[in-house]
Amino acid sequence: MEDVDRIAAETGFSGVVSIDRAGEVEFAKAYGLANRAYQVPNTLDTRFGTASGSKGFTALVVLSLVREGLLSLDTTARSLLGDDLPLVADDVTIEHLLTHTSGIGDYLDEEGDWEANDYMVGAVHLLTTTEAFLPLMAGIPTKFKAGERFGYCNGGFVVLALLAERVSGIGYHQLVRERVLRPAAMTRTDFLRADELPADAAVGYLDGMDRSNVFHLPILANGDGGIHTTAGDMSQFWRAFFAGDIVADVDEIVRPRLDVPEESLRYGLGFWLHETDDTVILAGYDAGVSFKSTHDRHTSTTRTVLSNTAPGAWPIARAIM
Repeated sequence: MEDVDRIAAETGFSGVVSIDRAGEVEFAKAYGLANRAYQVPNTLDTRFGTASGSKGFTALVVLSLVREGLLSLDTTARSLLGDDLPLVADDVTIEHLLTHTSGIGDYLDEEGDWEANDYMVGAVHLLTTTEAFLPLMAGIPTKFKAGERFGYCNGGFVVLALLAERVSGIGYHQLVRERVLRPAAMTRTDFLRADELPADAAVGYLDGMDRSNVFHLPILANGDGGIHTTAGDMSQFWRAFFAGDIVADVDEIVRPRLDVPEESLRYGLGFWLHETDDTVILAGYDAGVSFKSTHDRHTSTTRTVLSNTAPGAWPIARAIM
C-alpha cells in the first residue's frame, strides 16, 4: 500500500488505516501522534472519536426496540416527548428521524455556514445526558415539513436517543452497550469523556493547531455521534451487523430509501449507502475528528480510516475506498 504511505506523508496524516477481508487483515498501519504534547504515537489499538459515525449505533438501538414492539417506525416523536420540544411537529415519526427527513430544527446545522473549528455549543461540560440536550434544542424552528426532503439533522438523532430512553427506561449509553457493543463483541469501543480521556485514546486536534477539541464537542457523546472506537472493533461491528447478531432484518435497514445527490450517496435507516453498489458506510467529521468505515458485504471487505484531525481521513479514504 505505497499509495497510503505516500498520502500519509504528503498530508501529515495522523490516525489508523485498516483493510480486512473476511476477518483476514490485508493492511493495517498507524501514523502520527495520539498526543502531541507527550509525543505518544498512534497504534492499531488507539481509540478514536467517530463523530457522526456512531449515528448507526443509535439507529440500531432504536430498531432493536422496534423489533421488540416497544416502538414502530410510525411512532410519533410527540407521543413520547410530551411537552418537551414543542416545535417538533406532531407528525414527525421515528422513520422520519432515522432518515433525516423530519425537518426539525437542528442545534448543529451542517447545512449552514459551519466549520469544524467553530465553537458551536456553549456549556459543553453539561452535556453528559440525553435530557441535558433539551434546552439546547428547544426553540429551534422547523426547517421543512416532515417527509418533504432529506435534510441532515444531528438533533434528530439526539431525539431518537431520548425516545429510546423513555420507552425502555434505560439510559442511552447503556442501551448502546447492551444492544450494539456487547452482541458485536466490540470490547474497545465506549463513550469516553473528552476531559478525561484514557491513555489509549487519541486527543482530537483542531485543524492547523495543537489545540484540543475539548471545548468544541459535547463532553460525553450522545445519539448524534462521538463514540470512541478502534479499526479492529469496526471490523467486528460490520461482521456482527451483517450476520444479524445485533438486529435482524439487516436488508431492510440498508435498503436505499433516499437519494442524496449532493453527497453522491444514498441513505437507509441510519446508514449511508454507496450511490450505485451495495457498500454500506458510516462516516463522521467534526472538530479534531474524521472517520469513515465501509463494508462490502459481497466480498466481506471492511475499509476503515480513523483520524484525530478533521481533514485527516479523507485523502486516504478516497484512495482506498
